[in-house]
Amino acid sequence: MEQILLFIKHNLGFIWSIIESVNDILFRILYKKRLDRITRQVFEENQHHPVVFRRISIADSAGLYELIKNQPASDLTYFKPHSFEYKSIVRQTEKSSFLMMGAFNNDIMVGYFFLRLFVNRKCFVGRLIDKNYRGHGIGVTMNRIMYEIAWRMKFRCLSTISRNNQAVMKAHSGNRHMSVIKELKDDYLLVEFLPDNHTKCVIHDLYH
Repeated sequence: MEQILLFIKHNLGFIWSIIESVNDILFRILYKKRLDRITRQVFEENQHHPVVFRRISIADSAGLYELIKNQPASDLTYFKPHSFEYKSIVRQTEKSSFLMMGAFNNDIMVGYFFLRLFVNRKCFVGRLIDKNYRGHGIGVTMNRIMYEIAWRMKFRCLSTISRNNQAVMKAHSGNRHMSVIKELKDDYLLVEFLPDNHTKCVIHDLYH
């Protein structure tokens, strides 16, 4: 199923838009209130002074646009959750099934992370940190927030990772929550992030 969705997303944009629209309507009806409540709780429990973590609103669209624009092109090769045009970012903030979150230092967005949630109780996560703020623990807090929201929603927390993305592969090689589910086409891996008491297997050697 994941391979089919990835193919549609990257090759059949019109059909993907329909899938997203239908999913967003159903998600809004079934899960929005619960997601809002759990997200508030998780943010209250996870702050990283002086960096503030919170949801992104339409008012943050310009800040997210600038954050993405100022990153090296190589950092965006494997990070394409949606279009990065300003108008597209604005539209993205209106989707209930796409939880957009940011890390802010003195009101400047220095990190972006998200959950793309589906009504079949699966979600996909991703994150991007400003090149000048890496190595300060921001990513660890981002991960904790993403995972906790997914787990408390009782959704499977998933991601696709390219074997060719050496930076991400290295970062995840020590992630005790990660379990490789299957290998996908074009050297991608489907991985799941599991709570400690549900870890099913030891992470494979990701560099093989």
